[in-house]
Amino acid sequence: MTLDLTPDELLSTTRAVRRRLDLTRPVPRRLIEECVDLAVQAPTGRNRQRWHFLVVTEPARRRAVADIFLRALPLAAGQPLTERDLRRMNHHPGSTDRVFDGLRYLADNIHRVPAFVIPAVEGRTDHAPVAVQAGTWGSILPAVWSFMLAARARGLGTTWTTAQGPLERELAETLGVPHEEVMLAAFIPLAYTLGTDFRPARRIPREEVLHWDRW
Repeated sequence: MTLDLTPDELLSTTRAVRRRLDLTRPVPRRLIEECVDLAVQAPTGRNRQRWHFLVVTEPARRRAVADIFLRALPLAAGQPLTERDLRRMNHHPGSTDRVFDGLRYLADNIHRVPAFVIPAVEGRTDHAPVAVQAGTWGSILPAVWSFMLAARARGLGTTWTTAQGPLERELAETLGVPHEEVMLAAFIPLAYTLGTDFRPARRIPREEVLHWDRW
């Protein structure tokens, strides 16, 4: 059973869900498998299909992965924020505060999330040139977004995080992933949502991001 959403509604209401995850309800394996089946219909560079999806639901393994998530969060520095970043983040008052409140809530409850999905791609891009980076990430990101859209259509919520980054090697070892050959692309909590009435987000004006013919 899928939600009655038009393609435009699905695309505009697939939100990063942190607070509205149902932490008491298991996610059936068949739904996750359906989402993966749709994910691997995404475009892939040279038809190489280097994608993988690790799904963690077993309680003890899930606790170990959640612990890595919590220890990795304070280690993720990210790129420094520019003045333009700050202006855009504060374009709609309160929106950034809500994002960080949601992240804190997710961290406080990460051990209760019923499933983790960790997309991976064969081939590492550590210190690689842009052309290699683009080819590799371009072969996993469309598939993951398709997974997230398929999840939304089934009443499930997701949020893309990069919390695995600082402790990626440890997470790979925990999950039996050959770290030298496979890159863990993201860390995605997955659960049913509390309600399905998500709305489009408020974004900066189109005029600030759309460029015709040149920058």
